[in-house]
Amino acid sequence: MPDRSIIGTVLGIPPFAALGVAVAFTGLGALIDVLRMGTVGVVFRIGFFLGCLLAVMWVRRRSLFGPMVQPPLLVAVLVPVIVLLVGPPRSGGGMTETLLLVGAPLINSFPTMATTTAVVLAIGVGRLLLQRYDDPELRLRRVAGAERTGAAKADTRKPSTAKSTTTTAPGRVRRDGRKPGQTVADRARERAREKRLEAERAEAEGSPAPRDVSERPGSGAARGAARTSRSPRQS
Repeated sequence: MPDRSIIGTVLGIPPFAALGVAVAFTGLGALIDVLRMGTVGVVFRIGFFLGCLLAVMWVRRRSLFGPMVQPPLLVAVLVPVIVLLVGPPRSGGGMTETLLLVGAPLINSFPTMATTTAVVLAIGVGRLLLQRYDDPELRLRRVAGAERTGAAKADTRKPSTAKSTTTTAPGRVRRDGRKPGQTVADRARERAREKRLEAERAEAEGSPAPRDVSERPGSGAARGAARTSRSPRQS
């Protein structure tokens, strides 16, 4: 929105054009009053106020500085020039008469200048603050910053989540007797080692070794051994 006027759908004018608008309204009002009554009056006040107000509202947002500070300069330059050029004829009083002729309109226009300057500054500052949020570049920067912040937060959450899902409670044993992180093959080797140790301990103590599942009564290996023992010996 740096090229927009106070209305978002209307393009703003360059700063020189805004200065020209204010000079035209102010100069026309001062000229009419000086020709009509010899000094500035109501027409000048209206033209000056409208010209400065239109300039600060119509100018581009990025060129607001000139229209915001131009009201005192317009009065200080245009009023003396117009009064000296088209004012009432001087009677030859010299420098004192010239100063009075120029100073009186400036003094009379001071309240109008102060009021107009305050209004123009308020509008300019309001545009700088409010129209800043409509700038596409700033909007893109805010969106990109929010996306980067969200991605950074997601990255910081991922390790803790993965760790919590892949680990188990300390000391927890599965139903098949496996410990956390132990594979089926490791558990089978551990069970075979335990059986060997039990068998060796039983032999050392002189007690029969515990039979394996394959040696239980009713198993296929036990029935085969029984049939072999019952078969007649061959001479």
